[in-house]
Amino acid sequence: MNYETITLDVTDDLAVLTLNRADVMNALNTQMRAEITHAVKEAGQTARALVITGAGRAFCSGQDLGDRANAAHVDLERTLRDEYEPLLQAIYNCPIPTISAVNGAAAGAGANIALAADVVIAAESAFFMQAFSRIGLIPDAGGTYWMPRQMGFAKAMGAALFAEKMSARDAADLGLIWECVADDDFADTWRKRAEQLAKGPTLSYRNIKKALRASMSNTLDEQLALEAKLQGECGNSRDFKEGVLAFLEKRSPKYEGR
Repeated sequence: MNYETITLDVTDDLAVLTLNRADVMNALNTQMRAEITHAVKEAGQTARALVITGAGRAFCSGQDLGDRANAAHVDLERTLRDEYEPLLQAIYNCPIPTISAVNGAAAGAGANIALAADVVIAAESAFFMQAFSRIGLIPDAGGTYWMPRQMGFAKAMGAALFAEKMSARDAADLGLIWECVADDDFADTWRKRAEQLAKGPTLSYRNIKKALRASMSNTLDEQLALEAKLQGECGNSRDFKEGVLAFLEKRSPKYEGR
């Protein structure tokens, strides 16, 4: 696919997907959603870590309300089901570690696409905003799923009802995101984090994702059984053997991702 609204660069096992409609703060239209979905799936097959970030001063301002002639009469249920759900599932189910590098405003669906990644790193000047109730809607694109799990029910309810800006620092303090980084250090930080993951034990990362996600609904017995199963898979990997050998030889491991 030839991308027009995003860019995708894959170098040294690291894929960087950049939302590239800076003139409209990377607002999401139908074409962009399709391109993001395709690119995430492509990265999952060709790289060992994926970063999603934005061009210009915003990460993503959410739905492009100018995308259709009469935005008030859009079939939102169909749009969410047919366009947003495949995108969010592609990010959530990506077989490699994913990072959202939030460089600026992340509002509405843009905030929740960011939260779909495994790790969110934000510049200190960035902010998150569940803007939906300002136009008579509810948080969508997974917002009602991610927020209560990551920062608790009370804070999620307030964020949804009041639709106020949440600074990156507050988001980190509440546990909504992994890390808030000074603007001057932001690009270096997310790239170093991403390169670490791209060079790491990919099967281990994949199974970490499976185990932690399952723990939200599993009983203790179910979780212990799952841990044993996934650990058995990791124990049979080349990366585990390399990790042990590197430890014994007092050197840095050279993981292959298998």
